Amino acid sequence: MASKFGLGRGLAELQNARGAIPDISLLTQTERVVVKQVPLAQIGANPDQPRKTFTESELSDLAASIREKGVLQPILLRTVTGRPYMYEIVAGERRFRASKIAGLNEIPALVKVLDDSNAREIALIENVQRENLNPIEEANAYKNLMECCDYELGDVARLIGKSDSYIRNMLRLTSLSESLQEMVARGELSASHARTIAVAENPEDLAHKIISEGLSVADTGKLVKSAPRAKTTRNHTDKTLDSATVQDLERRIKSALGVSVKISERRGGAGQITLSFATRPQLFELADRLTK
Repeated sequence: MASKFGLGRGLAELQNARGAIPDISLLTQTERVVVKQVPLAQIGANPDQPRKTFTESELSDLAASIREKGVLQPILLRTVTGRPYMYEIVAGERRFRASKIAGLNEIPALVKVLDDSNAREIALIENVQRENLNPIEEANAYKNLMECCDYELGDVARLIGKSDSYIRNMLRLTSLSESLQEMVARGELSASHARTIAVAENPEDLAHKIISEGLSVADTGKLVKSAPRAKTTRNHTDKTLDSATVQDLERRIKSALGVSVKISERRGGAGQITLSFATRPQLFELADRLTK
C-alpha cells in the first residue's frame, strides 16, 4: 500500500530528499497528505484490523530494529471523533506495537481523511499484501474484501498476485468451525489439511485423526473421498439432475436470453452452460442482456 500514497521509499530517505523538517507534505492524486510525528498516546488500534495475532518474538525483533534504526516507514492513520484517542490505525499496527515496546513516545505517521469503508478496504489490502498473516486471517481478509468492499474473486486474485484457484481454496477455510479455525491459526493443523477436510461431513473427527496419526495431505484426500460429504458443500450432490429438470432449466434460460442453451452437469454438481448464437447481431444482443 505504500506506493499508493507515494511512500515507496523509507521515511529516512524521504527526509534526506526533502530536508530535516518536522512534517513532510506529499501530494497524492488531488489530496495533500502530511507525514508527521504523532504521540503514541493519541493513537488507538483499528477494531477491524484483519490481523489478530501478534507474536511476542516477532514484536521483540521489530522493537530491537526500531531502537537501532527508528521507524523507517510511517504508519497510516485516520482522524476520528468520539473516541478516547485522536487517531486510529489504518495500516501499521505491528510497527505501532513494536514502537511502544521500544520505548518511543512518537511515531512517524501519514494522516489521511478516510471513512469507515475506505479505511477497512485499505487495511485489508495492506495486510494481505504485506503482513505475515496466518492462514485463517488471510482467508478472512479475502472474504471481507469480497463481502465488505465488493471485490470479485478475480479482483482479489489480481490484487494479491495469486491464482483464482488459490483464493478459492483459501476461502474454504472460512467455512470451518471456530474450533478448527483456531487449530489452523495455532499451527496444529495445516491449511492444506484443513482445506481438504472442509467438504467432509465430520471435519473435526478427521482433524483429530490427522493429528494423532500424522496423516499426509494425500492420505487425508483419500480419507475424505471415502468419507461422507457435508450436505451443505457447494461442490457435492448425491446425484445429477433428472432430464426433465435440465430441460426445464434450458427452456427458462432460452426464454430469458433468446438463444439456444445446453446444460451439462457432472456427478457432484459441477458442470457448464453452453449458449449458442446464430448471427453476429444475436451475439451482441446476448452480450447486452448478460451484462445488463
